[in-house]
Amino acid sequence: MKILFLGDIVAKPGRETVKKFLPDVIKKYKPGLVIANAENISHGNGFAPDAISEMQKVGIDFFTSGDHAWGNKVGLMHLGDPKFPVIRPANFPEGNPGKGYAIVQDKMMNRILVVNIIGRVFMKKHFDCPFRTMDRILQETAHEKLDAIFVDIHAEATSEKYAMGFYLNGRVSAVVGTHTHVPTADYRILENGTAFMSDAGMSGSLDSVIGVKKEVIINSFLTQMPVKHEPEIHGKMVFNACLIDVDGKNKSTKIEHIQHII
Repeated sequence: MKILFLGDIVAKPGRETVKKFLPDVIKKYKPGLVIANAENISHGNGFAPDAISEMQKVGIDFFTSGDHAWGNKVGLMHLGDPKFPVIRPANFPEGNPGKGYAIVQDKMMNRILVVNIIGRVFMKKHFDCPFRTMDRILQETAHEKLDAIFVDIHAEATSEKYAMGFYLNGRVSAVVGTHTHVPTADYRILENGTAFMSDAGMSGSLDSVIGVKKEVIINSFLTQMPVKHEPEIHGKMVFNACLIDVDGKNKSTKIEHIQHII
């Protein structure tokens, strides 16, 4: 089976870029399941239902998120709906709306456990331990007949992502990072059959600072003053994703990076 994963889709430029490239990517690679990180999908902060529906129409089946999961009030209201195809990080404190994992079926009726987890290093909030949370989830789903397990680790530190990859090596099909928006060249299959990539990258403005107008971010560095993050809508746009081949027994055999620029 093949799983296609898109990193952070940033605002309208990211959605428009996905609409341009994703149909052809699906036609070429024929993935059974398409997943994307949606935490920045609505004006760079959170996810509105209409933006999720817009991306479903071009082929995305399911969505993960991250620290901006609460960024859109309308989207937040839908997290409790079991039919809403978005999960939030599983190690958010107990009592938060939504769920951190789901079992979804691909086009060939394979059962795939999709897990969203958030890192703690350099993050502004105090989350539960992502490592112990993963242990709990794998224990809770051990009785399920799963064909693959995909983990989106939404984290800042590469070291934490690597640690999670090795911690889950052989226990899940893939561990792929999001949040930093920059695709990494370290994609590989770990020793025990887990596909790993520190960050899948983003879809959005290439001529920006991770999707935001560069002048705004430069000014913030110069003045050390808070600024409003405005998505860049001009210049070159980039589409980033990774494609993972899974053998149907929770082991991956191949991972590759897909990038298109316009």
